[in-house]
Amino acid sequence: MTENELAKEIVNAAFKIHTTLGPGLLESVYEVTLAYELEKRGIAVIRQQAIPTIYESVRMDMGFRADLVVGGKVIVELKSVEAISPVHKKQLLTYLRLADKRLGLLINFGTELIKDGITRVVNKL
Repeated sequence: MTENELAKEIVNAAFKIHTTLGPGLLESVYEVTLAYELEKRGIAVIRQQAIPTIYESVRMDMGFRADLVVGGKVIVELKSVEAISPVHKKQLLTYLRLADKRLGLLINFGTELIKDGITRVVNKL
C-alpha cells in the first residue's frame, strides 16, 4: 500500500473508533484500539517503535518512540487534548525526518468531531 492508501485506512479506522468510544479517553486507549482496528484490516502496525537519533555521526538509540508506525510507512502521533499546539506538528515533522518517512498523521481524539482532529504532516512527499 502507498502512504496515501494507508492514510485513508487510518482515517477510516480513527473515525470508527471515535464514533464508537467518543472523545476524552487516554491516548493509550486510542493507541491500542487503533492498532487493533488496523490489524483487523490486515495492516501491519508497530506500537511505541523506538526511532534512533543520529547526532554528529553517533547513533543515539533512544531518540523517541513513535506511537504507531503503520505499514512501515506512516507515523501516527496520537493526542487526546482540547487543542493541538503548533509544536505537535513540528514534533511530528522532526519524527518523520529522523525516521526517514514521508507521511505522518497527527490525530487528536479529544475533538468533538474527529475530522477536525486529523492533520497530515509531510516530509518531502
